[in-house]
Amino acid sequence: MSDKKRIRVLMAKPGLDGHDRGAKVVVLGLRDEGLEVIYTGLRQSPERIAEAALQEDVDVVALSCLSGAHSYHFPRVVELLREKGLGDCLVVGGGIIPQEDIAKLKECGIAGIFGPGSSIKEIAQFIRGNVKPRNL
Repeated sequence: MSDKKRIRVLMAKPGLDGHDRGAKVVVLGLRDEGLEVIYTGLRQSPERIAEAALQEDVDVVALSCLSGAHSYHFPRVVELLREKGLGDCLVVGGGIIPQEDIAKLKECGIAGIFGPGSSIKEIAQFIRGNVKPRNL
């Protein structure tokens, strides 16, 4: 077994969005790509997501939103991660994100946005290429 720590990813569904099939597909796909993935389940508050990221000592927080509430929830999670000293944690988002919202999300700290049709390999490569080596 390698001495190198596997990248730990927290997959979360913030807000009242009850659709998680896509998030579950990404969870399984990232696991198949060799990443360690923790899934928080549906209807998580930004506070619970940030606390889970701290408790699980993750390198990446992946947020999935299909309800249109990404403009509130994604920046709020980034803010809370920074407050908890996790500002170096890579944050990525996915779901139904209108093109016109992407620049604003990136400005607030969402490193990458992956919509429908994004491949698991593309997501995994982005994570590997952008994760900070804080615990790796």
